[in-house]
Amino acid sequence: MIPNRPFRPPAVTAKDKLLEAAVKLIRSNGFAGTSVDQLCAEAGVTKGAFFHHFASKEALGVAAAEYWSASTGGFFAEAPFHALPDPVDRVLGYIDLRIALIGGPPEAFSCVAGTMVQEAFRSSAAIRVAAEASIMANARALEADLDAAVAQFGVLGTTGASLARHVQAVIQGAFVLAKTQPEEAAADLAREQLAHLRRYFAMLFGRDAGEE
Repeated sequence: MIPNRPFRPPAVTAKDKLLEAAVKLIRSNGFAGTSVDQLCAEAGVTKGAFFHHFASKEALGVAAAEYWSASTGGFFAEAPFHALPDPVDRVLGYIDLRIALIGGPPEAFSCVAGTMVQEAFRSSAAIRVAAEASIMANARALEADLDAAVAQFGVLGTTGASLARHVQAVIQGAFVLAKTQPEEAAADLAREQLAHLRRYFAMLFGRDAGEE
């Protein structure tokens, strides 16, 4: 069984604990619904420790997006699908892994960066930029495999970069849709959307979904 967050690093310092608390609370409550007092209580640190590491809640939000990107990026970079020889198999392997990681309530599988940017894209340019960097880093990690698949099958009218952004758009959209559902139905709806995404790439690159 794949845990909901296998990429969690050990939280050993007060800053680490605050960032881990931010990941948990922002996914559960949203950025606006998470207070400094709640972050400190969850992390088990004082408010003085918070302001020692972060000048403001906005600064914590920026750092949380960067922390999320580093931890999730490291996890996906080490995933076994990278060893597959065919680029299409690697793309489908990435989507399969994303599907496998969806389980439980939305706060167990949704994206910290995506959650924050939905709330703060107008009110905080710093958080918007940090969230964009996090989400687009995931997209760029797929570009080479998608470029290779596009070249291999002679697909016209698109690029690996454009398709990689589409992947992230579907993933983020699936998380939003999941949040509209009762808890018991959320994960199924998100997995359904990613299954459609997988089917699209299987057809685009000449794979019969039945042979997978």
